[in-house]
Amino acid sequence: MTDHKVINREEWQAARDELLKREKEHTRMGDELARQRRELPWVAIEKEYRFDTDDGTRTLAELFAGRAQLLVYHFMYGPSYQAGDPVNSSIADTLDALVPHLQARDVTPVLVSQAPLEKLQAYKRRMGWRLAWVSAAPTDFNLDVGASTPAQGGQAIVPPQAGLPPIVAQNAAATGTDVLGYLSEAPAVSVFTLQDGVVYQTYATTWRGVEFLMGYYPILDRMPKGRDEGDGWQLWLRRHDEYDNR
Repeated sequence: MTDHKVINREEWQAARDELLKREKEHTRMGDELARQRRELPWVAIEKEYRFDTDDGTRTLAELFAGRAQLLVYHFMYGPSYQAGDPVNSSIADTLDALVPHLQARDVTPVLVSQAPLEKLQAYKRRMGWRLAWVSAAPTDFNLDVGASTPAQGGQAIVPPQAGLPPIVAQNAAATGTDVLGYLSEAPAVSVFTLQDGVVYQTYATTWRGVEFLMGYYPILDRMPKGRDEGDGWQLWLRRHDEYDNR
């Protein structure tokens, strides 16, 4: 027998209606935040970045692929990585499924990583993604937007491993690198627009700010068990070809 509170249908509907008021407030607040994001001032990108792509070297403007808006997810895949981690891979799973819908709304989604292109191509083949994935290794792009730390000229400042959530060590092992190498990259989103030949950055977010790309979390938030992570934040995540059949 459940230890959760159980009531009759009429009482449940009353409680649901009360919660619905809060949900509608949350929706309206989300709409207002979205408006404020769109009203952020832009910054012109004056540096000439060049990326290694499946089709050769391309500029940032060329990554738009003829569209006016560019969504970049800085997939954590550093030079020392041997694979992508399960968390970043789950984000790419979500984006990959959305490619045709985003393109229909004048948005080109692209993964950008610091590792050499051949590593990215091999992992993309394993995962079966259609999503464009390019290497920023020839440029300072990831460094300039704060998605990577320099490989030379100093050491990254990393808190003691005892102070890090367990997911860091787990993901580092999954990528075939150590904690320091793993934390040379950060999860981040950068958004750009192309207007009259000029690229502008319009938005950016990182860490928990990228949860809007993790399509499973809003679903789990509506399930009776919720995210059910406790202190094991994200430890349950696997690459989509590694889950046991259930």
